Amino acid sequence: MPTDTPSAGNLYLVVGYDGSPPATRALDAAVALLAGRTGSIEVVYVAHLTTAEMMSAGAIAEMEVSFEDIERELRAQAAEQLRGHEDRWEFRHGQGPITEVLVKTAEELRDSHPGDSVVIVVGSSSQAMHRIVGSVAVSLARHAPVPLMIVP
Repeated sequence: MPTDTPSAGNLYLVVGYDGSPPATRALDAAVALLAGRTGSIEVVYVAHLTTAEMMSAGAIAEMEVSFEDIERELRAQAAEQLRGHEDRWEFRHGQGPITEVLVKTAEELRDSHPGDSVVIVVGSSSQAMHRIVGSVAVSLARHAPVPLMIVP
């Protein structure tokens, strides 16, 4: 009987990760979802530059150094959280609107692994304006080209 849940082939999970408690829960859920299956987890940190156009070249360069520091720290946190699964995950860094980067990553995985399942996994945030799931999750629910798992 066909279902909408991934069950056959490899499973590729795209996890939005910024080190926050919701992102940490999403990464834990991805590990649990991948248990007993073949596939991998793409841990994606997105540096969001909304006002970069209005900044000087020096300010942008300083922000890029800060983003590199944040990326190193988040990569180390993810590595600690994924200890024991070293061969099953990859860390990616993207720039731009968070939803767009996560969607693009999912589309790339879907296109490079036809016949396999791709799922975006994000944590919900009670601090967001949407109170239940958060603005990124709401945007992904509208635009994700693959199944979306929102972790409370």
